[in-house]
Amino acid sequence: MKYRSSTEIIDTILRSLDSGATRTRIMYKAYLSYSQLKEYLSLLQDRQLLKYEEGSQIYTITEKGLRFMNAYDDIRELVSGNNDESFDKTESVAEKPERTVKKTELPSW
Repeated sequence: MKYRSSTEIIDTILRSLDSGATRTRIMYKAYLSYSQLKEYLSLLQDRQLLKYEEGSQIYTITEKGLRFMNAYDDIRELVSGNNDESFDKTESVAEKPERTVKKTELPSW
């Protein structure tokens, strides 16, 4: 399996919740060890991206978690280059403002 960023793992966990999921189901769907799962679930609860229902032992996604997934989808789409609107082909390099680097003197030791 390829290396996954923590953001990608979080997205996978949130997508595994559907209408609610147990720890075991999340662990298998997200391909995580139990120790990894505990860390991520704790983090996601602290950040209020998911919530835990004590009686049913089910994790469910929150509104904030849904917003995270939507934002992650938008970023992934921009990075993959599938969105033609993100790049204006009529804009030339000459029209872009020139960046300047401020030169500083090095201290004489």
